[in-house]
Amino acid sequence: MPEQLDQWTYVIAAYAVVIVGTLGMVGWSWIAMKRAEKRREETRRK
Repeated sequence: MPEQLDQWTYVIAAYAVVIVGTLGMVGWSWIAMKRAEKRREETRRK
């Protein structure tokens, strides 16, 4: 009898990919926001 693959392994892996991707996008956006704020402040000082 062939062994069946557990579907929960794929579900958990999919959630992990989504969570890591979301955290990566949040971090990337936060860094981009901080850079933009710094550039804005530098132009205001001139």
